[in-house]
Amino acid sequence: MQTLVAYGFVTMLVLLARPATTSDIKNAIAKARVITKPGCKSKCGNLTVPYPFGIGVGSGCSINSSTWFDVNCNTSFNPPRAFISDGNIQIFDISDTQMRVANVLATSCYTSTGELTVNRYAYTNLLDTPFSFSNLNTFTVVGCDALALIKGSEQRNFSGGCISVCSKPEDILDYGCSGIGCCQTAIPKGLSVYSTILASLRNHTRVWSFNPCSYAFLGEKDSFKFRGASDLSDPTFLNRTVDSVRIVLDWVIGNQTCDEARKSNVYACQSNTYCTNSDNGFSGYFCSCLKGFEGNPYLSPGCQDIDECAHPNKNLCEKICINTRGSYNCSCPPGYHGNGKKNSQGCIAENSKFPVIKFSLVSFLYSTIKRRKLIKEREKFFQQNGGVLLKQQITSSGSGGVESSTRIFTAEELEKATDHYATDRIVGRGGYGTVYKGTLGDDRVVAIKKSRIIDESQIEQFINEVVILTQVNHRHVVKLLGCCLETEVPLLVYEFVANGTLFQHIHNSRGVMWLSLENRLRIATESAGALAYLHSAASMPVIHRDVKSANILLNENYTTKISDFGASRLVPLDQTQVTTLVQGTLGYLDPEYFHTSQLTDKSDVYSFGVVLAELLTGRKPLMLQSPAEEKNLATYFIMSVKENRLFQILEPRVVREGSLDQLEAAGKLVKRCLSLNGEDRPTMKEVAMELEGIRKYTKHPWANNNHQQALMIHDAEESTDLYTVSLDTYSSIRDFSGQDSVMDTKHLLFTANGPR
Repeated sequence: MQTLVAYGFVTMLVLLARPATTSDIKNAIAKARVITKPGCKSKCGNLTVPYPFGIGVGSGCSINSSTWFDVNCNTSFNPPRAFISDGNIQIFDISDTQMRVANVLATSCYTSTGELTVNRYAYTNLLDTPFSFSNLNTFTVVGCDALALIKGSEQRNFSGGCISVCSKPEDILDYGCSGIGCCQTAIPKGLSVYSTILASLRNHTRVWSFNPCSYAFLGEKDSFKFRGASDLSDPTFLNRTVDSVRIVLDWVIGNQTCDEARKSNVYACQSNTYCTNSDNGFSGYFCSCLKGFEGNPYLSPGCQDIDECAHPNKNLCEKICINTRGSYNCSCPPGYHGNGKKNSQGCIAENSKFPVIKFSLVSFLYSTIKRRKLIKEREKFFQQNGGVLLKQQITSSGSGGVESSTRIFTAEELEKATDHYATDRIVGRGGYGTVYKGTLGDDRVVAIKKSRIIDESQIEQFINEVVILTQVNHRHVVKLLGCCLETEVPLLVYEFVANGTLFQHIHNSRGVMWLSLENRLRIATESAGALAYLHSAASMPVIHRDVKSANILLNENYTTKISDFGASRLVPLDQTQVTTLVQGTLGYLDPEYFHTSQLTDKSDVYSFGVVLAELLTGRKPLMLQSPAEEKNLATYFIMSVKENRLFQILEPRVVREGSLDQLEAAGKLVKRCLSLNGEDRPTMKEVAMELEGIRKYTKHPWANNNHQQALMIHDAEESTDLYTVSLDTYSSIRDFSGQDSVMDTKHLLFTANGPR
């Protein structure tokens, strides 16, 4: 991680807190409402630290996207001082989009003969952090023989400068920086790195008697007031300026736009918020509460409705104030008419009560008719989506597992749980439907999947699958809690799994720290055990049909949960294969199933083999920009094993942490899972048992092993034609559709992360 730097040479800056101003007090009052992550401190000395920032480096109190949101609270000072992450930049204020931090001044001081006694330059590097220098800052030079240059680099290529000259104190104006004794110039927005070089034309020899030093610094323009000639000879100028002038930093979330973040499932904005792209010319975004809401937009459950009617300082309505979501309404009591608002039409007394009674009656009739229409519509959908059949299944099961485990949710429950299916509650999209995060009335967090419209001829099969899947009870399978059939499309309710997908942890930086070989093998073993349970231990065997790392979720303890049964098929006990329309995800799809349409439990084994290869290599299943032999991970892995190059394609951490025997055994297992002939593949139960054994291997140092002994034993040659044909077919489909999933005439496959 790049170190955040702010320093000078020759002398050390001592950063002191400035006295509180009226503005500070107002900000403190406003921040009293700021919410921090539960269980985390909100104050470091005089500083309030709102989420997404959090006190404690590595404490987990800040947002997960970057440790730069960690605040180091140094209690060796009195009061304690806050610093950015593990750097040395002190924080004085954090607002919705900005942060004010300590200053550093470039300084040059001379003797009367022109000898340099102090030479300190300023340099600050914010590259690869969520921070950049705000254009509220200005570059200032103070001195009568001073020339200073400021230079940006990396993302924002910028250079500028200022010259400040004068010959005697009387020439200096005391009403601002005019170029005589003080000069200022603006900086562009988005600057992330800057350095300052301070020079002199004549080494202050002609002005030394009243101006021995020059200064250059970046800081908030409105916080610095040039005091004329007195500043040029004041020995406290340096410390006084450091104490009073802050640098303003803009901060953003992540390195994506709002739209990109929504699609990548790392979207930070919670309910009742809106997202704004950074205007610094680069990437990143920030979240804000909608109008009429307040709270922390980054913390669940998001911003809360403001009860305008309960505000003690607002006389909004003349008679009756009714709070609404994000706003309020005014009304008049019986016997009055008007809009009910203060300083407007208000409430005017009626001459007769009849108009009021008439209006009330019409309103009552309208709402009654509307409610009855809604009830009939929901009854229609309930029958259309198989509600009667589901109730029969529950009744016929008696006191068995179905009634106790299957819950039929009402449409109102799920609407309320998802804020009427607000877009900021979406956690996944795909061909099979859209997944929303919801909170039920008992505070349980769930994933609600709104399916596509289904064929009426498939209703019986859909209901049977709901009943079976609600009885699937395995600690490594996402639990289906129930469904709602009162809407046009069926809604499925799953347990919510909060820590993202295995795909994200393998291929994004969020998984680097914890994803050791031991954890990779543990996840693989847990996943294999869950699939083995579905294949052989469930009341009716279930073939998942879309096994991939994006459908393996991780909970808050990084425990595995198999998800997304949108493509799954139940298999009668007397059958070993089912003929279906080909569905799945490119890179994971079983070539034998692709060519024959014959789905078996060995199709899941092949897909799992790709996931295992993904875990061992850190490579994606399809890398279309790579050389031809590396495009398809399954093909590349098999060829690498055959050519004794297995250890060249494994992720370095995997090679470093594993023993030779352990990695050799894992490679052989992947090769067997990826066999072109389904009959040659192991069962998922055998895979789970082998993985459990591989996890128990004793690790041997590389120094005690001969590298040649680690090379994989040559197996009999097997044809790669099927792989080649499959890859070519995949590429042509993708070129046509722009999608990474196989398409048939009826289905666009669900490639989102599934219910979470």
